[in-house]
Parts: sequence; C-alpha cells; structure tokens
Amino acid sequence: MKNVLISIVFGLGMLSHANAFDGDAAAGKTKAATCAGCHGANGIGIADNYPNLAGQHADYIVKQLKAFQAGSRKDPVMAPMAAALSEQDMQDVAAHFSSFGRDGSAPAGAASADESASATPAAAAPAAVVADASAGKALYEHGDKERGITACVDCHGKDGNSKVLINPNLAKQHPEYIEKQLKAFKAESRHNASMNQVAGNLTDADIANIGAYFEDTSAVGEVKASAGKVAVKSFVGDVAAGKAKAATCTACHGADGNPMVAMYPALAGQGEAYLIKQLAEFKSGQRDNAVMAGMAAPLSDDDIKNVAAYFASQTLKPAAAKTSNTGQKLYVSGDAKRGIPACIACHGINGDGMDKAAFPSIAGQSATYIKSQLELFREAKRDNDRNAMMRNIAIKLSDDDISALANYMAAMK
Repeated sequence: MKNVLISIVFGLGMLSHANAFDGDAAAGKTKAATCAGCHGANGIGIADNYPNLAGQHADYIVKQLKAFQAGSRKDPVMAPMAAALSEQDMQDVAAHFSSFGRDGSAPAGAASADESASATPAAAAPAAVVADASAGKALYEHGDKERGITACVDCHGKDGNSKVLINPNLAKQHPEYIEKQLKAFKAESRHNASMNQVAGNLTDADIANIGAYFEDTSAVGEVKASAGKVAVKSFVGDVAAGKAKAATCTACHGADGNPMVAMYPALAGQGEAYLIKQLAEFKSGQRDNAVMAGMAAPLSDDDIKNVAAYFASQTLKPAAAKTSNTGQKLYVSGDAKRGIPACIACHGINGDGMDKAAFPSIAGQSATYIKSQLELFREAKRDNDRNAMMRNIAIKLSDDDISALANYMAAMK
C-alpha cells in the first residue's frame, strides 16, 4: 500500500495561504514510511514515473496533497491515500521530504546513509526519443515569443531551482516525469491556468527537449534565445469594428488606449481575454463601477469582443515612472513569512500577464491606477477575481507594500 505523493511536481500554483501548522520532520519520517514504495525512503522516486520529493518545497507538497484530498487534482492512487491525512500529517510529511537534499542526501545530523543508498532507484532505461537538451534550455530560459511561450525560468528559477515556495523545484527531477506532466497540462487533463496556457503551445519535440535539459542541467552550456520572426497577433474580435465602437471610450482611455489621466487604466496592448472578461463583468454588475456599467450596458457580446480586440492590438506608451527595489522584491519573490505569493506567478517576470488565463498585463500601467485597484481588492470592494485570489493577497499588503508594488509595476517595460 502506498501513502502520500505520486505526482506532485511541476505545476504553477497560483496562490497559497499561510500554513496553519508547523511540520515536524521526525514525525513525518514515521508517517511517510510507506511512501518509500514509490518515492524512495530518501524522496528519490524508485521509477521515472514517480516524482522525486527530496528537497521539494514543503509548501508545494502540502498544496498538492490538499488538492489530491479535495479532488481538484485527480489521481486514482493519490486520492484515497491523501483522503486519510490530517493537515498536520501533510505538514509533517512535507517537512520530512523537504529536509533532504535534492539528490536524496540525508538531512544534517541524520544517520541514514545506508537507508538512502538502498533507496537509490535503478538506472533508467535510455530515452526512446533523441532530444536536444540545448534547445530545451533555450526554451526554458528564454521562451519563444513567436509562439506565445513564456520562459519557464520566470517561475521555476535558474536550472529549476525555484525561489517561490508555491512553485515546484524542477532540479533533480526525473525528466520522464516532467515530460509526463507537461503533456498532461497540454491535454488539460491536469488543470492549472498558467501551465495549461504555456504547455498548450509546446510541441512534443519541445517537451522532449525540456526533459532532455533536466537530464543533467550542468551538462548544457550557455544558450541564446532564437531570433524568430515577430509574431503576428490574431484576435477573437474584429479590430476594425472595435475601433469604430470604441469611439466613446476615448474621453477616458485615449483614442489608442493610452489615457492622458493617470486614474484611468491604459488599455493599449492589454490582453484581449482580460478585456473581454472585464467588459462583460461591468455589464453584468459583477465588477462594480457606475461609469463603466453605463458604458458597457448597450454592448452586445460581439461588440465586447471587437472593442477588446481593438485595444489589445494597440501599442502601450507608458509614462516615465520611478521604480522601487522593495516593490521588485515583493513582485519577484513575494513574502513567505506573511503568506504573500510572488506576482510573477500570474503576471510574468516582465509584467505582460497571461492572456489565455485572463491575467492582465501590468507593466507600464500607471501607478495611480494600480494602487487604486490593489486597495479595492484589499477592501473587497472589487471582487471579480477568480477564487478571491487577488483579495487573498491584497489583504496582506500594507499601504507601503501597495505603493512600492505600484511604482515597480509602472516602471516595468
């Protein structure tokens, strides 16, 4: 019988709440004894289809166990195993596995070298597909703008060493497992808005190349991004029809989506899916704004798509802004002690968002507008965020945090 953790690695969790319990690694060792059947006594999976848990972020392990227990992450083996676990059990098991080195080396002070050695999995069979590790590293580090693929390094860190606690470490992970999860995200049999968008644009060769890179990241030298052609954007709506319909928007947002007054958001270059969502929610009343409710009321579904397409097709012209080092730290790394996740998980390292998931671009947006929206989320006066994700974050932000983040985002290019 197996207990705990069969497919826990490689997703981009969007949000995390502060853990209610502290994990006890010693207690976790006892509770995780039967995990060795799949994941090894030292957290190194005994076969390539079982993820390595050694050295993984405890927060991430707990998050996945809760997902297995709740059924939001589906796995016929893990569901019944996680069902019996209390939250304290999850914290303890996570603390145990996270205490190992990522290569399965024993925690400091532990006399378990023999145990660790005996748990070392047999050598994996040679991969059937000949892949290009350098191409995998280039895609991992630089993405591919032409194909709408964001760089993996933004969330998972250099060589797979994640600095964000809710984003999994990929370093020392089985390449076959990474490939399996990417294919699951691509097929949307595993659900995560960010990862579904990224993986949806990957070819089978891309996935094999990324797996080959993680076979041994130290064996691959420096790589450069491919100099592909400039991507031609395509839109759901009709840009020309949207331009005509958007004439009444110019007073506040400017003719091309670049407003003259900082209190109004820039719409130029914003994600089409995000704009469609906001206009539809102004119309339905799900997002409360007296002015925008009146403006959106007469728009048909096609009008909304067309207006969104027009503004999404325009070029943002950000005003000069002074950045903030404090804001940069919060944006890139979050604050684990306060339960604040990094903004890059949804908005990207460059602040250009994830349009398929309707996560907005925030780079170059005015600090005045960003500040006003973070304050509305903090006060729950804006509540059209999915699963209260922004409200759960903003409520933990101080006035200084909000100002620093707004300044950093406004200065992003």
